[in-house]
Amino acid sequence: MQGPCALSPAPLVSTIIPVYNRGEMLREAVASVLAQTHRPIEVVIVDDGSTDDTPLVIAELEAAHPDIIRGVRRENAGPGAARETGRQLAKGELIQYLDSDDLLLPGKFERQIGALRQHPDCGIAYGMTHHSGVGQSLRPVPFKRTGEVFEHLFPSLLLSRWWSTSTPLYRREVTDGVGPWLALSNEEDWEYESRAARLGVRLAYCPEFVSVTRWHDQGRLYVGGPRDPAKLRDRALAHERILEHAQAAGVAREQPEMAHFARALFLLCRQCGAAGLAAESKRLFDLAREVSTPECARGWDFRLYRLAAALLGWTRAAQLSTHWDRHRPRAGAGPHSPGR
Repeated sequence: MQGPCALSPAPLVSTIIPVYNRGEMLREAVASVLAQTHRPIEVVIVDDGSTDDTPLVIAELEAAHPDIIRGVRRENAGPGAARETGRQLAKGELIQYLDSDDLLLPGKFERQIGALRQHPDCGIAYGMTHHSGVGQSLRPVPFKRTGEVFEHLFPSLLLSRWWSTSTPLYRREVTDGVGPWLALSNEEDWEYESRAARLGVRLAYCPEFVSVTRWHDQGRLYVGGPRDPAKLRDRALAHERILEHAQAAGVAREQPEMAHFARALFLLCRQCGAAGLAAESKRLFDLAREVSTPECARGWDFRLYRLAAALLGWTRAAQLSTHWDRHRPRAGAGPHSPGR
């Protein structure tokens, strides 16, 4: 990917909002984009096959703001596919992804565009994000690690997805370089951002709150994730791709962030096995050993688990391991501990 280009005097910002059965929350999300102090803007709403009144809400929003809002409907395929539909339609020089239940703060675009102008070598600008329940007041505490300054996404992105979908603002050439979103139901965002990390994109930080991630119980995709075979299959694929991107970016297995991700692979290996996904379980196990340091790869955790899988099969070994994990003392943590 070539280096970032200079921004035009008044860059168009495209906000892409996938939505599924969240009409009223969508109204609030769109209102937060319309409240931006920067112009020009456009909003691309992708209805991911909603079965309630969401299409009517989208039609109302389009009618009220025909020069800004455009709606499109597609068959239900999850947030990744919906965002990709929006990405293909977006015309902006800058790209903002926004979940339909989250909000942007009014000065977000203005501040982050200013950061990109101040740092023309950077391809993504980000700031602090609030975390709040719907209807609750905002606390002055940054969500996850959005209050920290990072120059690049790797290697910290291997520890966790440390921002929200609403946090970053992308230059268009970055999203073009990253390429299409994968049609996954879980961790499609983490995988997408890992591709940006693989490109070595530099980050510009705004030390201000720019967005709000809201929690609620209405149709959250993560619900049931550790037990849902379909979601686990998607998570396994996402983890494999994230590892591939990290290795291509030069993150070594000796780095602590890679050691952490190896433990995450081992944990997901066991979750997949317990859900009956034997092939995924074995693949994740092999990857976890491959990227662990030689000392860890020869550890008793890996050796005993591999022996159990050979004797009992990957599903039964995972089920027994999960049962044992729930009842063992929590004094220490091996390579498969979710607490490290």
